[in-house]
Amino acid sequence: MWSREDKRQFIWFMLFALVVIGAGLGLRAPWPADEPRFVLVARQMWESGEWLFPHRGQELYADKPPLYFWMLASTYALVRNWNIAFLIPSLLTALGTLALTYDFARRAWNPRVGLWAAGAVLCALQFVYQAKRAQIDPTVVFFITLGMYGLGRHLLQGANWRWYWLGCFAAGLGVISKGVGFLPLLALIPYWLMRWRGWRGLSSPAPVGAGRWWLGAASFLLAIALWFVPMLVTALVDGDREHRAYLNELLFRQTATRYVNAWHHHAPFWYFLEVIAYFWLPFAIFIPWLIRPWRQAWRERDARVWWPLAWTLLVLLFFSASPGKRDMYILPALPALAWAAAPFLPVLAQRRGVRVALLVFAGALGGLLLGAGVLAVTSDPAFELKLEAERGLAGDAHAEALWWTLAIMGGLIVAAAARLRAARAIALTLATVLVLWLGYGLALAPLMDGENSARDVMQDARRHAGATATIGLVDWKEQQLLQAVGAVTEFGFKAPVETQWERGLTWVRAEPGQRVLMAQDATLPACVDRTHAEPLGAANRRSWWLLRAHALATCDFGTPGAR
Repeated sequence: MWSREDKRQFIWFMLFALVVIGAGLGLRAPWPADEPRFVLVARQMWESGEWLFPHRGQELYADKPPLYFWMLASTYALVRNWNIAFLIPSLLTALGTLALTYDFARRAWNPRVGLWAAGAVLCALQFVYQAKRAQIDPTVVFFITLGMYGLGRHLLQGANWRWYWLGCFAAGLGVISKGVGFLPLLALIPYWLMRWRGWRGLSSPAPVGAGRWWLGAASFLLAIALWFVPMLVTALVDGDREHRAYLNELLFRQTATRYVNAWHHHAPFWYFLEVIAYFWLPFAIFIPWLIRPWRQAWRERDARVWWPLAWTLLVLLFFSASPGKRDMYILPALPALAWAAAPFLPVLAQRRGVRVALLVFAGALGGLLLGAGVLAVTSDPAFELKLEAERGLAGDAHAEALWWTLAIMGGLIVAAAARLRAARAIALTLATVLVLWLGYGLALAPLMDGENSARDVMQDARRHAGATATIGLVDWKEQQLLQAVGAVTEFGFKAPVETQWERGLTWVRAEPGQRVLMAQDATLPACVDRTHAEPLGAANRRSWWLLRAHALATCDFGTPGAR
């Protein structure tokens, strides 16, 4: 039963989540590593009308399926401002994930448990951090959670075939946002084992009908086919070699090869246990105390607890088995872990050990921010000098404001900890979440935006080059092309740096009065005359130079011709 009071509490929770996640919307531009790339791809989709084959500059971009890029372009179509549009998909999908987390736990237990489940997800640092970024991960987390929700409504709270089919369809949408979207289908494994062993909490009577079960596979494939079939037909029929190469890259190298034989982001097998322990704080604090009730639920064969928990363990095993690991890969398991934990959280939150641990977390976080801010304002510690030098903030007024902001945020959290203490640890946790993410979204992010987004360095490049000159980008990053002002060209992104220099040199010498090159210091050839080069400053830990033809007079890379 969902009473009016329950609905009111849910609405207040969602408003709180909207404030926490949405704070800062429109106050910054896309930041590396992934945001400028994804927004650039979406912007080129919008401008070119090429929706099946994404591009990054002049090259096809086959690292990810296109669904997320379609979402970015769609939000731009509504608001016509990329600095607002690029964060809306993450905001909406994160709110959708919270709503699904709440509703599933509400139906499995009661509305109070639903709030605890959704609250556990919202309080995990990694969830909000990703939700405030234009990464694909919040979107794939939503589709995976919707897939688990649909399957759970059928397997545990059904039988309800429509929800089962919708869950499978959502998994297919997850695949065309990021390849791991199929993960909800793994939840059928613990379901069948639990059904075989007679666990309680499953749908009764058991769903029957082989044809209906197979319609789930059809729903899954249908969602994938919405994009895959038009793309496949086009790639096979139009005779474009680049489209064939895109197909091979996406289907094989970026999926199976990336999982089995990853070429970067190597980490040990236990890496994701560390991610959960640190990045899912403060929710992760509860995990040691959850072991006993989970053991009891195992003895009682309670599928409401162990179906999502078993799936979480399968996901953990799946990602741990791959040599390539990034912290956000495990994020889709967070809502399911919250479902398994939520019925026990209200009781555990009354334990003194848990309350003290939450107090220590808030106090340590607040003390760290306060201490770092005060030290940076009153002296010149090594960490301050290092960060400001890397970020091009040395001597910048924004740097002083940044450290003051950290000190204020830390002071507010410490004050809340002193006032609320362990007795009101849950209220303290919510206050910490609010201060942390409002401070980040409304103050820290705008202060760092000029450098992080490369907007400042690209504006400087335009001032140095002149209003009518065309800037050629060598060894560039996506944020340079995204934030470019005026006429700009590039010589390939994946092309070897030497090839880019060859093309760039030929290009700039063709019209030396109207063309200049922009390149980063780390790969500047020795032949460049730096006395005639113009420094542009730093962006994203890289120093950049503007080069006119006379600064390249002694260079000779061959003459392959620029594109």
